Amino acid sequence: MPRVLIFNKPFGVLCQFGPSPGRRTLKDFIPVPGVYPAGRLDADSEGLVVLTDDGRLQAAIADPRHKLEKGYWVQVEGTPTEAALEAFRGGLELPDGPTRPAAARAIPEPPGLWPRDPPIRVRKAIPTAWLEVGLREGRNRQVRRMTARIGLPTLRLVRFRTGPWGLEGLAPGEWREVPAPSPGALRPRRSRAP
Repeated sequence: MPRVLIFNKPFGVLCQFGPSPGRRTLKDFIPVPGVYPAGRLDADSEGLVVLTDDGRLQAAIADPRHKLEKGYWVQVEGTPTEAALEAFRGGLELPDGPTRPAAARAIPEPPGLWPRDPPIRVRKAIPTAWLEVGLREGRNRQVRRMTARIGLPTLRLVRFRTGPWGLEGLAPGEWREVPAPSPGALRPRRSRAP
């Protein structure tokens, strides 16, 4: 039976087990041999990372061909308009090609969200807002590039869901083992965000 771990990656932690002098990595938090991240979060992003020791499961989670949705809370600089969100939902043209349609909606600050360490930069003259975003692909820094494309630079990015797994009950830096998914549990499902 495959092992599956979920981890709440803090800001600044590299999503790798290999050494990186002067930087914290997964090895500083997860003392379980033989597991690897199924997808990555960049150092500036926080939140859910799923790890497994099963190569097929890792591919089913990480490979965009499987269309497993990942959910993000995104704090942006500026105020989102419905037109900007509609453009986001329809897919955007990025330098590496068009994105797939994505879910996006404005939300209040997620309840129970921990303070970021270090805090985001705040400019008193520019408001910030929160979005809930759902993607079924995973290009490098895609959410940040998409929000910038609609004129809303990302200040904070937290992945709260990957397929059937969520962050519930995990503080930053904490992990736990969870049951491996049953066959069919990783099939695409409809996003919660409109």
